[in-house]
Amino acid sequence: MVGSLLVSAVASVAIGLVIARSGDEGAPLDAELTRDVSDTVVMPPTLGTNAAVEGSPLPDVTVQNLQGDGIATADLLGQPLVINIWGSTCGPCKEELPAFAEAHQLYGDEVRFVGIDYLPPSDREEQFARDKGVQYELLYDADGEFVTEVGIAAFPVTLFVTADGTIVQQTGRLTFDQLTAAIDEHLR
Repeated sequence: MVGSLLVSAVASVAIGLVIARSGDEGAPLDAELTRDVSDTVVMPPTLGTNAAVEGSPLPDVTVQNLQGDGIATADLLGQPLVINIWGSTCGPCKEELPAFAEAHQLYGDEVRFVGIDYLPPSDREEQFARDKGVQYELLYDADGEFVTEVGIAAFPVTLFVTADGTIVQQTGRLTFDQLTAAIDEHLR
């Protein structure tokens, strides 16, 4: 029985490596574990990180409000903008929401805050954010169009966008001090 479990475990790892490498250009689909001269297992490349979008225009895509109505991201422009891409299933996202709520209270007259949830519109998601103190606009990227266009692979992501739609900074998880420093540097 132990031998069967061991064979299953080794097969699972090998299959996982094949799947992980199947997305790599030029990587063979029948990848196998190899050993280099130091007898160390050579692993496939790690998954990519978020695309670098600083200096790029904010993609013009459609997200949704809670009622499911389409909202063009182009309609968000016109004043400096902080876009936080989050979801209630993301641990770091949960932790930073109160900092965004506090920064919104401080800068809300000068800077537009928008949360874009990567989950479908729901009262549960809306209430989750409200319970964390969020009072700014919440939108939803149910079909993943925004996340795909911005090249997001890991959450949370915050985009600092000028009034004309240029992304001037992109970050991961933020504290209140980091968030306010970025606003002061890029959007005021």
